[in-house]
Formats: sequence, C-alpha cells, structure tokens
Amino acid sequence: MSLKVAIVNRPISVDGVVRTVKSLKAGALVTFVGTVRSSSDGMRVRAIEIEAAEDLASADLKRIGRRAMDRFDVTSLAIRHRTGKLRLGDAIVVVAVSAPHRKDAFLACEFVIDELKKTTPIWKKELGKHNERWVKQEV
Repeated sequence: MSLKVAIVNRPISVDGVVRTVKSLKAGALVTFVGTVRSSSDGMRVRAIEIEAAEDLASADLKRIGRRAMDRFDVTSLAIRHRTGKLRLGDAIVVVAVSAPHRKDAFLACEFVIDELKKTTPIWKKELGKHNERWVKQEV
C-alpha cells in the first residue's frame, strides 16, 4: 500500500495523480476532482484564493489517507491540494484511489474528500467582481 500527499501552489495534473496510484494489483481506480465553479450560493465567482497551514494540512491529509487505507481494502491513495489564486475550471483538489475492487475504491475516495472538508486547515476565499468572501468549512 502506498499513500502520497501533497499541497502545491501550481496547477494539478489529474493524469499525474492518477499515474501515482495505478497498480497491476488494482482492478479499480476512482478519482475525485474538485474544481473552481462560476457561482456559489448566489454569488458569481471569478476566481478563488486558497490558503493552508501547510505543515498541519499535510499532516491531516496523511492522517485521513491512513484512516481510509485502514478502513478500506485499498492498494494506493493519493491526495493533492492546491493553494494560491485559481481561475474558473482549475482543479482545487484531486483524490485518486486504487483498490482490488470498485466498492472499496469508491468508499475510500468519498471518505477522504468528506473528511478533508471537515478537518483539514485549508481555507477558500471566493472572489467576485465587486465582493469577496471566505467559505465556511463543512462540518
């Protein structure tokens, strides 16, 4: 089993993340890609800024990844999260999971993104034409 976690301030290559989890031992590979959307809760979004307490966020992502690997039959798991200013359509976060069977791959991927949104010290500010706002962390 392998776990790869990174917080980066450059564009994320989804294919690159997927390549890190591919395995001949896995019959399933599931990905989640969170992207910058053009509207949120009635606000037209032009871009977002993401900040992280990088050491703490990296440690939390590792903790979440290990929990997912302990809980589900997973071959490999990768989490890559972006910081900085992102444009519409840019990838914010990519989670990739390989597993012998699809059910564990789907469940592990969902577990990771749900836990990340609850506990990881990463903050998102939505930028509009005339306003900006911090997004509340999900609980």
